[in-house]
Amino acid sequence: MQLDRLLQSQGFGSRKECRQLVRNGWLTINGERIEDPFLEVEPVGLRFEVDDEPWEYREKAYLMVNKPEGYECSRDPMFNKGVFALLPEPLVERGVQPVGRLDSDTTGLLLMSDDGQFIHALTSPKRKVPKTYRVGLKHAADAAFTQKLLDGVWLNDETEATQAAGAELVEPTVLLLTITEGKYHQVKRMVAAAGNRVEALCRVAVGGLALPDDLPEGEWRWLGEAELAAVQG
Repeated sequence: MQLDRLLQSQGFGSRKECRQLVRNGWLTINGERIEDPFLEVEPVGLRFEVDDEPWEYREKAYLMVNKPEGYECSRDPMFNKGVFALLPEPLVERGVQPVGRLDSDTTGLLLMSDDGQFIHALTSPKRKVPKTYRVGLKHAADAAFTQKLLDGVWLNDETEATQAAGAELVEPTVLLLTITEGKYHQVKRMVAAAGNRVEALCRVAVGGLALPDDLPEGEWRWLGEAELAAVQG
């Protein structure tokens, strides 16, 4: 693949801009400064630096973000910053999108990708991909409360009860709740329907992928092969 095409595919601008980037001497491969934008390279596994920032060629982008409170999952946020502000510009330019959405006051594991099939597979209601949340409750709860969630609660405008796929109290006011749908404000509405109130909400897992302990809030990283396999089940 020509370097200008490769850089364009990775989000570094139009082909014209990528040619100029190379000609300006901002690209190095294996420590060697490259100034020919038409140089043919093998893209798979290629590592390079742009303006001293290391990158690796990736045909598709799969990444996770530890989303902080106060960020909207939108390119055009209305009231807060958008989660795209947490990413390097090339990732934004190559078109990564949130895999599902988290409310601005919800924190935790947010997946992002530019692979439409991957996004659809994880967000389609038919797939019933489990998502687990750590829920801070206003009032102390007991086993009867979790059983209500497992048996199913009635939400406004719903024609059937909505059941939790898992509900476990780890403390009297801390609940681990697993759902397989993606209804509007579902966790908050389910907890309210069961007679309590959500005070804090953090998504801690999607599919078989848990939010890593070593990923600080507000940071992102690429999904490794094992993590990608885990999230896809």
